[in-house]
Amino acid sequence: MNIVARQVPPRAAWALEQAGVHPLLARLYAARGVLSHDELDDGLSRLLPPAGLKGITDAARLLADAIAAQQRICIVADYDCDGATACAVALRGLRLLGALHVDYLVPDRVVDGYGLTASIARRVKERGTDLLVTVDNGIASVDGVAEAKALGLAVLVTDHHLPGEQLPTADAIVNPNQPGCSFESKAIAGVGVMFYVLLALRSELRARGAFDKATQPRLEPLLPLVALGTVADVVRLDANNRRLVAQGLKRIRAGHAPAGIAALFSAAGRRMDAATSFDFGFALGPRINAAGRLSDMSLGIECLLTDDAGHAARLAAQLDAINRERREIEGGMREQALLMAENLFAEGEEPPPAVSVFDPDFHEGVVGIVASRIKDKLHRPTFVFANSGAPGAEGQLKGSGRSIAGFHLRDALDLVAKRHPGVLLKFGGHAMAAGCTLAAGRFAVFEQALAQVAREWLDAAALTRRIDTDGTLASEYCRADLVDTLHREVWGQGFAPPTFSEEVEVLSQRLVGEKHLSLKLRHQGRPVDGIWFGHTDPLPGRVLLAFRLDVNEWKGERRVQFLVEGAQL
Repeated sequence: MNIVARQVPPRAAWALEQAGVHPLLARLYAARGVLSHDELDDGLSRLLPPAGLKGITDAARLLADAIAAQQRICIVADYDCDGATACAVALRGLRLLGALHVDYLVPDRVVDGYGLTASIARRVKERGTDLLVTVDNGIASVDGVAEAKALGLAVLVTDHHLPGEQLPTADAIVNPNQPGCSFESKAIAGVGVMFYVLLALRSELRARGAFDKATQPRLEPLLPLVALGTVADVVRLDANNRRLVAQGLKRIRAGHAPAGIAALFSAAGRRMDAATSFDFGFALGPRINAAGRLSDMSLGIECLLTDDAGHAARLAAQLDAINRERREIEGGMREQALLMAENLFAEGEEPPPAVSVFDPDFHEGVVGIVASRIKDKLHRPTFVFANSGAPGAEGQLKGSGRSIAGFHLRDALDLVAKRHPGVLLKFGGHAMAAGCTLAAGRFAVFEQALAQVAREWLDAAALTRRIDTDGTLASEYCRADLVDTLHREVWGQGFAPPTFSEEVEVLSQRLVGEKHLSLKLRHQGRPVDGIWFGHTDPLPGRVLLAFRLDVNEWKGERRVQFLVEGAQL
């Protein structure tokens, strides 16, 4: 493991300080590429204009025509948190803007698989639908869109995933990653794309005289949902995404959140008035995602749609229970999968350049989470497979993968498919996360093929875990109030939360809960508590640690503690 301090451009840090930014925050922002105070303006007026999205004008007209004709609109969602929040934003927003007949259908992860399939298109048609709208999916649904069109449905695709070689023949496509789209935020989540479509629709309806600027429906109440889906989908938090998340957090902290989000905060034991992006990623997001992994994502969507606080509390309690079940299943799978992965190489040897694991007893609903855990442990691109439970797919393997920097997972799958025709029945995803289905009996071929691509693409440096940090932490900044200030900022993928690194003295250490290392440290001459979750090996008397800051509350006293991320021994 290498612990490396980020470079801080001194002119940028100085300019931010001169503009009134706290010196520590100025240093953190400058190290993440922020050059001026203007970039920190999270006002709605600073959002990128909707007009930059290719196809958004056609989408707005299509929706406006459907509303005017009182047509039936059906939202086809995805079964993760981005898809659930995008679905809730679509339904809430369309109803605000005058749609009288709008409902949704969310595929079952096991039975239907991902995206708009031909069978789902037929189910949508059977509902009497006139206009089918996809959220967080559809760009790869060539057959599904073709079937919908053949059935006489109008189709609007809203998505953010990378397209394949062929685009679907939809009436309109809004996706920043489609060819010819100039929208600067290529990292916008599916829920963000749908929010932008609603902004364009409102403008179109205003132009048609449905309302004026003073009386138009307000879409800002949807921003807590946009923020949740954006963080939970782990998209890169570029300036535009940070603004969307910041706006959502402000509304939540002020008590202006949908009943479902409030109920999820309560179920997770988190405070809305102190909401952080961490809460989205590690408390609310997993509870929504658990429904799609083990049960029915309509539970999550209904929780986000209801305005009844009591009903929201009951649904949030169900989601919390499902999430506990998910953690139990994941825990057993993770131990088994790690054991299998570690058996791929002898003690003292380096792991293979890519890891693929399959067990017939694995649950396909949590293979992605387990792949992420193995990737974090071994620092290798990782795929975990389970038997498909879909009707008619007996013998097929469903896999989910997570990657490391420098290894574009979807492109790797594309190369495997070209080199070994017939092994991959279907695949898709992003650079860092992807999914695929294998033909029966072809796991060994896939395992070897993926490892070969990794050998070609990854060198020793890429295969060595690296923690980028913000360097040393001045002792005057080890204050609970300053930690609170840091937590209120928007951090996440591509805009990493503050992590510091320093050589400290280990005064004492002990195991707690059998799998966490509790530490008493001396940092710059002052004692401080530390905890290294999921780590059991003892540390030497002096060690270079990478750590984040947190506040531990005990008997009314708030004390700073270090959350250890890694050690360079």
